[in-house]
Amino acid sequence: MFGTDRDVDQIAEYADASVRVMHRRGSLAPISGRHGLNAWLYDRWGNRGNAVYTFLGGLLTIALSGTLAWLLDEPLVFPSLGATAFLFFETPMAEVASPRNTIIGHYLGAAIAYFWLLVFGLEHAPSAIQAGFGADRAAAVALSVACTGGVLRLLRAAHPPAGATTVIVSAGLLTSGEQLAVLAGGVALLTISAHFANRLLGVPAPRWAAPR
Repeated sequence: MFGTDRDVDQIAEYADASVRVMHRRGSLAPISGRHGLNAWLYDRWGNRGNAVYTFLGGLLTIALSGTLAWLLDEPLVFPSLGATAFLFFETPMAEVASPRNTIIGHYLGAAIAYFWLLVFGLEHAPSAIQAGFGADRAAAVALSVACTGGVLRLLRAAHPPAGATTVIVSAGLLTSGEQLAVLAGGVALLTISAHFANRLLGVPAPRWAAPR
């Protein structure tokens, strides 16, 4: 049986946006239009092939980011990017893994967190790891996460790892202008490298937004 329109939207957002333009029955079908190494791995080993693909994609992109972080001595890799890399290669056709959702999610999450730091006067305060959680810090973190989730939902730009980015900023771990610029660069670097990796390895991942 076919699902309702709402079911299709939920599958498209968190699993495979191409479901909107495909007619299919039963469980989620393989990625439409896959080819190259991705298709070979899936045809040969099924879900185990998908696991190998996720491993390779995450290894290549995070290794690239990590190498540049080492060479430039800048924090181009931070915790929430691990979750983003996982989405890029585990559910590459989903809306949550599209470049649009990724860029909007992380950038808005960081901006909203910084706004609440300004509201509570914490932009130059020691981080929560150094000074612990006071009432103002706890309020800033909670409001940052809540506002990020609400705004991203309104924009249909859900990207769960952005929730971690907003905590990183609101907890005071990355707060200076230089650090926030590096954060933005790290997101862009991973997004671009993952897009090209998917395309080169046989996944027709969306160039910007997932199909609607």
